[in-house]
Amino acid sequence: MDGTKQCLEAGVSPAPVAVAPAWRTPLELLVLGAVWGGSFLFMRVAAPEFGPYALVELRLALGALVLLPFLWLARAQFPLRIWPKLAAIGVVNSAVPFLLFAWAAQRAPAAIGAICNAMVVLFAALVAYLAFGEKIGTRRALALLTGFIGVVVLATAKVSGLSVGPAVIAGASAAFLYGVGLNLVKRYMAGLPPAASAAITLGCSAVLLLPLAIAHWPAQEVSVQAWGATIGLGVLCTGLAFIYFYGLIHRIGAGRTSTVTYLVPLFGALFAWLFLGEPVTPTMLLAGAMILGSVAISQRAS
Repeated sequence: MDGTKQCLEAGVSPAPVAVAPAWRTPLELLVLGAVWGGSFLFMRVAAPEFGPYALVELRLALGALVLLPFLWLARAQFPLRIWPKLAAIGVVNSAVPFLLFAWAAQRAPAAIGAICNAMVVLFAALVAYLAFGEKIGTRRALALLTGFIGVVVLATAKVSGLSVGPAVIAGASAAFLYGVGLNLVKRYMAGLPPAASAAITLGCSAVLLLPLAIAHWPAQEVSVQAWGATIGLGVLCTGLAFIYFYGLIHRIGAGRTSTVTYLVPLFGALFAWLFLGEPVTPTMLLAGAMILGSVAISQRAS
């Protein structure tokens, strides 16, 4: 949802529908958090060689291909007249945020993007308040303020003597667009099969981005590692993760599933430290604690 896409409630039953062993849900949330946290590692590996346009084009196309069978099965529910609306939502909710995170991955440690991604929940509440008149309450307003202060703190961080401010701005902008996209999905895609809808939004975004991807296709040979990271990003972290995510929402509800928000930054930072040797600075830890704490308060208030 990278991203992605926490609290995607549209068109999915919010109530649990099955009984499962007590250990199953925590394990599945850990797996999903690890997969989405790994997306920032994959971007960090692939973005320097592919560049953001080619990388995101491949991510969108591979994710759409994984979800294509769901669209085929539900094709009768998607007349052509609604495709432009879905394409526009895909640009806001997938293409541009993916590009921003990929651009940030070229310039800052993977943990930076993963921490910014946690802001999606806060931005979704802010957009719902500003654009759609939903109540926000004092506690959630304070949570939003704390989260934004955390972003400012993160923007002041330096890694190996270099400022990560531009990458933080890009990551926060991507999270804001995810927040806009979640509100659009909730209001304009309710009742549509979510996996099939995702196939259309990803596929249309891939088609729209294709000219830019061709124009910016890497001139040099791309390494096997970058190709592997790109395939993992598209197939595992986008296509398969969406299926897994929607299945969790259907089984345990959107509220419990959204707790994966707390796991993504942790796994993103852990994988980057383990596999890339990227440091986690005290400033990054402080900003991450402020942002995740504000998300916890916001969800409790809701």
